[in-house]
Amino acid sequence: MPLTRLTHVQDEVLPAALAGDDVVAQAQTGSGKTAAYLLTIFKHILERPRATPAEVPRALIVAPTRELAVQISNDAEDLGRHLDLKVHVVFGG
Repeated sequence: MPLTRLTHVQDEVLPAALAGDDVVAQAQTGSGKTAAYLLTIFKHILERPRATPAEVPRALIVAPTRELAVQISNDAEDLGRHLDLKVHVVFGG
């Protein structure tokens, strides 16, 4: 079932983040943190015309584990599925 309301962390973070302010948030797993910062990144990218070649990344998200990197990539693809953006996950090990 799709979520139709903001989570607590999203309600607190999104207004400031979307306004361009720096935000730090700590909350439990499943609280909506990833969606909050991905939506902010998407908005930032979509509001600014590309000034670099298409092969140059416009955003970089660094995650501490391979599993989290894959999860973030999957969330980005799900949230941005109707946007003309490409998502790539890269990890080592």
